[in-house]
Amino acid sequence: MTTFVDRVELHVAAGNGGHGCASVHREKFKPLGGPDGGNGGDGGSVVLTVDAQVTTLLEYHHSPKRKATNGKPGAGGNRTGALGQDLVLFVPDGTVVLDRQGNVLADLVGHGTSFVAAQGGRGGLGNAALSSARRKAPGFALLGEPGEFRDIVMELKSVADVALVGYPSAGKSSLISVLSAAKPKIADYPFTTLIPNLGVVTAGDTVYTIADVPGLIPGASQGRGLGLEFLRHVERCSVLVHVLDCATLEPGRDPLTDLETIEAELAEYGGLGDRPRLVALNKIDVPDGQDIADLTRASLEERGYRVFEVSAASRKGLRELSFAMAQIVGEARAAKPLEESTRIVLRPTAVDDEGFTITEEDGAFRIRGVKPERWVRQTDFSNDEAVGYLADRLARLGIEDKLWKVGAHEGDTVIIGAEENAVVFDWEPTMAAGAEMLGRRGEDHRMETQRPAVDRRREKQKGRDAAEAEYLAFEALSSGRQASIEGDDEDS
Repeated sequence: MTTFVDRVELHVAAGNGGHGCASVHREKFKPLGGPDGGNGGDGGSVVLTVDAQVTTLLEYHHSPKRKATNGKPGAGGNRTGALGQDLVLFVPDGTVVLDRQGNVLADLVGHGTSFVAAQGGRGGLGNAALSSARRKAPGFALLGEPGEFRDIVMELKSVADVALVGYPSAGKSSLISVLSAAKPKIADYPFTTLIPNLGVVTAGDTVYTIADVPGLIPGASQGRGLGLEFLRHVERCSVLVHVLDCATLEPGRDPLTDLETIEAELAEYGGLGDRPRLVALNKIDVPDGQDIADLTRASLEERGYRVFEVSAASRKGLRELSFAMAQIVGEARAAKPLEESTRIVLRPTAVDDEGFTITEEDGAFRIRGVKPERWVRQTDFSNDEAVGYLADRLARLGIEDKLWKVGAHEGDTVIIGAEENAVVFDWEPTMAAGAEMLGRRGEDHRMETQRPAVDRRREKQKGRDAAEAEYLAFEALSSGRQASIEGDDEDS
């Protein structure tokens, strides 16, 4: 059964933002009191956080799909939707986050270090937030943005000061068991160690960690044996200790040959050439072990190695080896600052950055940019007023003018967004300039059909007054004509 996992592929999905609400305030004697639609809540994000108590990625090996909660939609009465909850995933110290192409996204070292693996979607604005002096009663709201979806790879690189490397059954597990309180599995057959073992060693005033890396064999850097799976655990170590078997019975093997083979694999893996090396000639307590150590010691020292003759069984030479490792670890720590200040990376926008790009592809014009693509995702295309609002935003950004400059004509195909989620339409310049075809955008048409009762009573009273005035004028005119006729009769 799998108990240690140091590499997993994780599928993370952030929560979607809640939709904004298009609502009109209503109460007695004020049935249309203005827009009061609330904003939608932001979706939850997926956050990776280092926890010192977590030592393996086993949990994510069994359940690789993780999703944060969605934000709630807004409601009338200026009520904002609830925020989605962030999903916090705890990972071991030393976890490296990569995308599927192998690009490093984050290197998580240190308890509490966090990285947002998937950003939650923004909540849409309600019509109350969209109202202005020109747009007093918007009849639409913005949609919430979908949350980010990512496929990421997490690799665990043990944060140890010293790495023990060597052939299988060279005695690495035995050494770590007597140098520290670690209790790794020890047996007399190759590849006994299937996972890296960590131990804490105290040498004088220096306390450091030591890692027992599973045995390396020729071709390990290309995937042979177990070496490739665990060579990444050597990358963070300050010191490499070659554990050479002085009692091997395999033909064609001796301490010098083993050293050359392991160094060739480390060089092939890359990135480890600057690490200090120590050599531990192990198993000098067995027959002929001391003789082989004496024969090879001079050759190793000529190559510039510090050599220690040790025995895990009799514990001979272990004190000198542990203090030598502590010395190099102390020097490595002194070379680094005790506390690294937080680095803020500033990436200012270029002076000539328009916020979007337009490229011609097979007779069509594709628009890419953070703002136009986000605006498209927020638009409800079933609402004419919302479409007109989008057209005005795009025109203010300068997209209409840029389309003219790149040679676009009315009726040409325009694409906004990437291939997988693009919006395609035929370009109509008049719509971008003002969308006159959509009518009086910025006004709620319900204002025309559902006017307040007071206004309706006033109009009825005006009608009655006009009718009465007309009647009185008619009566006056009739009376004048009658008097004129009677006067004429008298004169005659």
